Amino acid sequence: MRTKIFTLSCLLVFAFGSVLAQETETETKKVDKPVRSPFESGYLIDNQTTVIQPVNTLEFAIQHKFGSIENGSSDLWGLYASGANIRLGLSYVVANNVQVGIGVTKDKMTTDFNAKWTILEQTRNNTVPLALAVYGNLAIDGRDKDQFHDDFKSSNRLSSFAQVIVGRKFSDAISLQTGISFSHYNLINEGMYHDKVGVHFNGRFKVSPQGSIIFNLDMPLDLGYLDSEADNYENPEPNFSFGYEISTSTHAFQIYMGNSNGLIQQDIMVNNHSKIDMDNFMIGFTITRLWNF
Repeated sequence: MRTKIFTLSCLLVFAFGSVLAQETETETKKVDKPVRSPFESGYLIDNQTTVIQPVNTLEFAIQHKFGSIENGSSDLWGLYASGANIRLGLSYVVANNVQVGIGVTKDKMTTDFNAKWTILEQTRNNTVPLALAVYGNLAIDGRDKDQFHDDFKSSNRLSSFAQVIVGRKFSDAISLQTGISFSHYNLINEGMYHDKVGVHFNGRFKVSPQGSIIFNLDMPLDLGYLDSEADNYENPEPNFSFGYEISTSTHAFQIYMGNSNGLIQQDIMVNNHSKIDMDNFMIGFTITRLWNF
């Protein structure tokens, strides 16, 4: 009898311990989930965020920039100006926190192939206090070859961009990011850089359940030793944009003003020579739409 009682007691202790351990593990996992919606989209104006949607999500993006507002009402503050730029992009989440995509930009009929990997996600109990992501693209200039130099090579069409992004959601209202990037063009116009290192700062301030004030700042660094031929070249200008975002569970709409006409990152970092001046600002918008499969 004593043996049976002892055996039964051991089984009860073991069962209770297992249930308690499972509950503790469940509570730990529940508390340690990633923070919710550090940003509403994978895009923040011209930049990528650390956000990647759930696996098997398809994202369609429309990015559009009008002409500069310098002519005022004569061309409706750039809305009817020549030189508008547009990009259409598709991206798909192929695995947890891994996304691949493709886009086509009107300027130079550029096709870009891109990928993003969120290595770390910030957690709710700050076990992981920051989000960390890497992003890169390879772009192909799609113009006719007679638009290039006489010694045309297929490799002249190529450019690339690589970026490390660090972000943090400080509160329900405030999320900020910073990053460092490297841009490269195989072929450049005289007076331009082949390579450019840059730093990036962007963020949002949520002012309503669906609305946020957003901004980004892209700063090309003047590191002449990267390109000895460019010692006397004028460094590209910083790109500063600010705007407002409206979001739902499947859409994000951002309307903003900025001083760069580029829509792929290497174009912004290498080819922007518009100073941060009110006459150089242009109206733009980014729209994203999600489908889950």
